[in-house]
Amino acid sequence: MFQVGDKVVYPKHGAGIIEAIEDREVLGERKRYYVLRLSVSDMQVLVPCDGSERVGLRQVMSEQMLQRVLEVLRSRNTQPANKWNHRYRTNLEKIRSGDILALAEVVRTLSQRDREKGLSTAERKMLENARQILLSEIVLVRDLEPEQASSFLDHVLAQ
Repeated sequence: MFQVGDKVVYPKHGAGIIEAIEDREVLGERKRYYVLRLSVSDMQVLVPCDGSERVGLRQVMSEQMLQRVLEVLRSRNTQPANKWNHRYRTNLEKIRSGDILALAEVVRTLSQRDREKGLSTAERKMLENARQILLSEIVLVRDLEPEQASSFLDHVLAQ
């Protein structure tokens, strides 16, 4: 169970800090919820406490894991250039998994593809979403402002 003040990641929306744990009635059902304030979008999200494992709620990565993420981001994409719909489904699965290394692969792969060949509208939106999720976690791990984290990520991807 998480506590107020914990830095956590909600895979669908990104990283944030648990501001409160509250009982709320939603759709006629009373449940206990984590109230998250997301670090990049400043959005508030409610996550049912009893469903937190199912939705992939986890602690933010450690500095050591961030170093592994940076290695993934700096590496070259070795995936074959499949049809865009296959790439899209594969990348969507990686994002939904909540695995930070898989998310970093998506950001790396789509960023490289964007520089080399460009992206479809759907893939561009996917890159923006994956990037926001990754940035939100970097903000909390490194205690940066979103703009600083974005510059940091741009620098890493350019290497």
